[in-house]
Order: sequence, then C-alpha cells, then structure tokens
Amino acid sequence: MFDPTAGYPTHRPRRLRSHPRLRDLARENVLTRDDLIYPLFVYHGKNISREIPSMPGQRQWSLDRLPELIDQVVELKIPGVMLFGIPEHKDAHGSAALRDDGIVQEAVRLIKKRSPELLTITDLCFCEYTDHGHCGPLHEVAGRMDVDNDATLPKLAEQAVSHCKAGADVIAPSGMMDGMVRAIRAGLDGSGFTHIPIMAYSSKFASAYYGPFREAAESAPSFGDRRSYQMDPANGDEAVREAALDLAEGADVIMVKPALAYLDVARRLKDEFRVPLAAYNVSGEYAIIKAAAERGWIDERRIVLETLTGFKRAGIDMILTYHAPDVARWLQQG
Repeated sequence: MFDPTAGYPTHRPRRLRSHPRLRDLARENVLTRDDLIYPLFVYHGKNISREIPSMPGQRQWSLDRLPELIDQVVELKIPGVMLFGIPEHKDAHGSAALRDDGIVQEAVRLIKKRSPELLTITDLCFCEYTDHGHCGPLHEVAGRMDVDNDATLPKLAEQAVSHCKAGADVIAPSGMMDGMVRAIRAGLDGSGFTHIPIMAYSSKFASAYYGPFREAAESAPSFGDRRSYQMDPANGDEAVREAALDLAEGADVIMVKPALAYLDVARRLKDEFRVPLAAYNVSGEYAIIKAAAERGWIDERRIVLETLTGFKRAGIDMILTYHAPDVARWLQQG
C-alpha cells in the first residue's frame, strides 16, 4: 500500500492549499443553492408580515402577502419551501388541519398558481392545530394524558391527501407516531397519489433547540412535553432503527432534526441506507448564530457557510434552513 509520508520527497499537504483555485479544485464537498429548502410560516388573517422576535429576519405571512415572499424565493433560485400553517381556530382534535380550505392547503394552491416549478413541501402534523399543542388527539394512559398514536394515524393520512389535492409536491410527516409512514402511504396510494414522495422526520429528537419555532408556529404544548413520542437526544442506535422502519413503510427521504448536534446520526444514516437524507437546521440553531452575529462576536456569513458545508460533509443532501435566502445571496455573490 502506498504510504504518502514515506520516502522522498516528503509529502506536504499544504501544497494543495497554496492557491485559491487549487483549493477549489481539491474541495471534497460543495454547498450550492440546490441543497436548500426554506421553511415558511403562513398565518391566518390579512395584511400580515410579522417578524418573529426570537428568529430575526423570519416572519409570519398571511396568504395575501405570501406572494411577496414567494417571488423572493424564486428570484433567489431556492428550489423548495416547507410550509407550516397557523390557523385561526384550534380544537382538541386539530380539525382545521383537515379542511380542504385550510391555511396550508390554500397556501399550496397560491404557490402552485404563482410559481408552479417551486417545489412545495408540506409539514404534516397537528401541533399547530390543536388547542393543547400536542401532535394528535389525546387519551389517558396510566393516569396522564398522552397522544393517542393509533387514532392519529388516519387523521395524518386524511391531512396528507388534502394537501396533495391542493397541489403539494412532497409530504413531510413530523409527528413521530409509530406507523405514520405506512398509514400515509396507504392513504396517498388509495387516493391516486402514488407519485407523491414522503419525506419522513425519521430521527426527530426531543430537543431544546426548538424553542423559537414554538413561538413562530404558536405550537408550544399547554402541558407536559413531547418526550413520549420524540426521541431521546442520547440515542443513536434508535435513530437508525426509526429510519429503517420508515423506509420499510414507504418513506422516500429520511430526515434528522435538529441538525447541528446530530451530525453523527446523519453520517450513520447515510452510511447505513444510502438514500436521500435531509436535515433540519432548526430555529434554535438559527437564533444562536443570529444573536452572536448581532453582537459582533462572529462573522455570520463565514459561520453559516461553514456550518452548512459541514452538513454536506456528514452526508446530508437536503438542508432545511432559515438561512436559505442569505445563503442563496452569498453563493450568488461568490
């Protein structure tokens, strides 16, 4: 076997770093705009473009103002968006999520009419739609209230079909219910949507990094937490098992969420399954960088690009990030 450090002349790794164009040629991983998916928050009401205080630069948009944002996304050549909806009315069952004229359904129709080529992915869950903030209807288990897993499955399938009727290109279930991918796949196939892929939040951890999102989506639980259905941050083997289950049930893309603290999980999933892998660069990760940049403690552009390039190095193919517009501009500038 060739040993580059043996013999003469001595191997000098710095030779390949000596010229900027040579560094470009030797680069192993390259971040591009084609890697980006931009999460959007669609809010009930009219004439709303409201900044989210804990996520500087991010806003809640009403349907009548959404075209402004979509035009920006298209102009920046960001290939896709992920939609989250905040309805006017919430109840214990999240009924507004199932309405064909629901907030996400109407947003999908608007986007597909205005920019048909923009990949439109819809988050599939009930936490934004329930008055208790959990990811499905509740029942009592051992003296405490918890999400009724099996009662949630047909509702997820119904929600998925409704989104597809509106024109969604990809369905992304995030509730971490056992059997959700199988139920959604059966629902889609039975309704003629066999061509619609599922991007499963397969390894979604019960993370402290979600805090700002819960303000943005108005989805904080009114009691307890979500650790009975989201994963323990200490577990890596379990993440592999969860992904294997979702793929066996019909998932086309698997996701790790959050991203930054779980790059070891991402690398394991890519090495194990060799399927398209997404990661969600979540609100807390975004807010930390924004807060430090506002104080002048870091170079925001360099930190963000380095972070997202690290995602690529870990094997991640699709990056859901609130930094997407800035990254698209920076990459365009070169």
